Amino acid sequence: MIYSKSYKLVELVLLFILLPLSFLLDYDFKVKAGLVILGFIYILTILFKFTDASFKIKSSLNWSKFFKVTAIKFIVITLITTCYVLYIDSSLLFYVPLNNPKLFVVILGVYTFLSVWPQEIIYRSFFYKRYQDLCSSKIVFMVLNAVIFSLAHVFLKNILVLILTFIGGLLFIYTYTKTKSTTLVSIEHALYGNWLFTVGMGQMLAFPGMEA
Repeated sequence: MIYSKSYKLVELVLLFILLPLSFLLDYDFKVKAGLVILGFIYILTILFKFTDASFKIKSSLNWSKFFKVTAIKFIVITLITTCYVLYIDSSLLFYVPLNNPKLFVVILGVYTFLSVWPQEIIYRSFFYKRYQDLCSSKIVFMVLNAVIFSLAHVFLKNILVLILTFIGGLLFIYTYTKTKSTTLVSIEHALYGNWLFTVGMGQMLAFPGMEA
């Protein structure tokens, strides 16, 4: 039963659509946190018990190609986001690293290890291995993944966050589809996400403690 498409479809709707949307409702934060923890435990159980998931770094990874491609994308992202911050509010540019470097270092560490890694396990490793057979088209599957990833951030009630996470979702699922590596996609995710906080978009993205 747990392998059937019907079961997996219901699972997807409950975990990745209804649960995130429920966070828009006003109920106890402890209950919300408990649901997230239970959901994560369930995902890890399914991932390790019913898939061939492995987080060992593959010796066959093409690190050189990955960094070249990622560097090009990163340059484009830095140019666009820097111009965007300058246009919206130039006082925000590099505000936190320049004015509160200790907080900045803490944010980078917390975001990289407590946010990026779990997100990539859930939204790339698990999602790919669990639901790829639900879509006959790779393009449709990648768009679905990006939409679902964006929906995970709906509780922030911020349109810019939803747009950026949708774009990020497309980039990350593309990388994962090509490399099948949680490590590589996590590095890419951390690089882009930390840059957004660095350049001064933390306040725009409703990230706590990033106010100028």
